[in-house]
Amino acid sequence: MEIVIGIILILAALFLIGAVLMQSGKSHNLSGTIAGGAETFFGKSKATTLDKKLSKATTIVAIIFVVLVLVFYLYQNNAGTASSASTSADSSSAITQAEDAGDAE
Repeated sequence: MEIVIGIILILAALFLIGAVLMQSGKSHNLSGTIAGGAETFFGKSKATTLDKKLSKATTIVAIIFVVLVLVFYLYQNNAGTASSASTSADSSSAITQAEDAGDAE
């Protein structure tokens, strides 16, 4: 289970790096600031452009990445708690057995 989540996390991280690097900047110096409103108003940037698709995909993968990190963290916490509980149970049974052996002598 840990290996599968780890592989998915690595793939998601690589996708996020690539997607962020492939996106163009939102404003191109001063001309982007002035013309940005006109481009939005006249509908020059459609929802089907590569940047829009890449932006949506980046948002979705980033959310999945965060959720997987939280799941992985909680899984490790629960696994650590279970192993420490079993270790303490084993040690307490060993102490009880040692005391019983001491009483028998």
